[in-house]
Amino acid sequence: MPDYTAPTKDMLFILNDVLKISTLDIPGYDELEANFTAAVLNECGKLTAEVLAPLNAVGDLEGCRLENGVVRTPTGFKEAFEQVKAGGWAGLDCDPEYGGQNMPYIMATAASEMFGSANMAFSMYQGLTHGAYSAIHAHGSAHQKATYLPKMVSCEWTGTMNLTEPHCGTDLGLMRTKAEPQEDGSYAITGQKIFISAGDHDMAENIIHLVLAKIPGGPKGIKGVSLFIVPKFMLNEDGSPGRRNDLSVGKLEEKMGIHGNSTCVMNYDGATGYLLGEAHKGMRAMFTMMNEARLGVGLQGYAQAEVAYQNALTYAKDRLQGRDITGVKNPDGPADPLIVHPDIRRNLMEQKSFIEGARAFTYWGAHLIDRAHRQNDQDADGLVSLLTPVIKGFLSDKGFDMCVQAQQI
Repeated sequence: MPDYTAPTKDMLFILNDVLKISTLDIPGYDELEANFTAAVLNECGKLTAEVLAPLNAVGDLEGCRLENGVVRTPTGFKEAFEQVKAGGWAGLDCDPEYGGQNMPYIMATAASEMFGSANMAFSMYQGLTHGAYSAIHAHGSAHQKATYLPKMVSCEWTGTMNLTEPHCGTDLGLMRTKAEPQEDGSYAITGQKIFISAGDHDMAENIIHLVLAKIPGGPKGIKGVSLFIVPKFMLNEDGSPGRRNDLSVGKLEEKMGIHGNSTCVMNYDGATGYLLGEAHKGMRAMFTMMNEARLGVGLQGYAQAEVAYQNALTYAKDRLQGRDITGVKNPDGPADPLIVHPDIRRNLMEQKSFIEGARAFTYWGAHLIDRAHRQNDQDADGLVSLLTPVIKGFLSDKGFDMCVQAQQI
């Protein structure tokens, strides 16, 4: 079975020796001394390596099941999710007003790397929740933030983002999902969304969907798109989940490598939704999630390369094949290990070099996000806005290439 060890030493080198984060003039960074960052990352490393990594193969083999309208997650996922919640890992960089720990985003990024390497399918449940939290935190009313964010920070409730429809993906101006205004100020959401990650599951008592839809009579195309909060369960007066909203899972989609995450077709049949932000400004609110998601996708690319590299390295040290051209290195065995061969070593070194560079690039991007958000630094915001598509595109492509090279070994 593939194994994973959190590369905390390499991560701390980037944070403390390359970026020197505790010396930067960003609010909150003065608390990120070497001992503190090491304690946080070592604890996260234990959780991801000992609890989540062993469930990766389980999740991929079992997958999720749709039973009587409810998605059942693989064996062990619920118990592991309780450990994640108990440790407060989902709210590492979230607002303390809603139960978060208020650490800089760069620390959440480092933790996300370990979650992604250990078990990508599992980590998407809290990852999508964090994105939805960010959108509500940035664009929600005081009532919406007070209603949803505390439970989302704790992951008692999880979140999703609903963009793609059967006939449109990138060109969201073509979407057909509609939002009919109701007398009480809510909207009736009707339409179908596909490829919705973590769209339904049995690990949280409620799921808060963020759904893009068009209000009839609005501008045509992308300028007529609005964003809505659509809970799986409507809330009682005391804030607890009540009756089921008028939404359902049509079917589960299959995505190679992340069978443990429930990728759903979501059907909205006049479901009650609440406008998030301004009408017809849904893309502005959604891109609060998208910029974060872009950096996260780049991170996922090299996080997969990291765990692939670790297993390729172990295999290269154990597998016997041929003899070293400079002389026998394993005289007591019938052959030398793969790692003595120059092209194997070159291949491994290329993987390692990419991972270290990609990690530094991503952490640097995360520090720019902290500059933008914690200092209102417009230059940092402009630079990271330019670079997030680069981080996403380059690191995901090259991360895949490095996984293939590891597989060849």
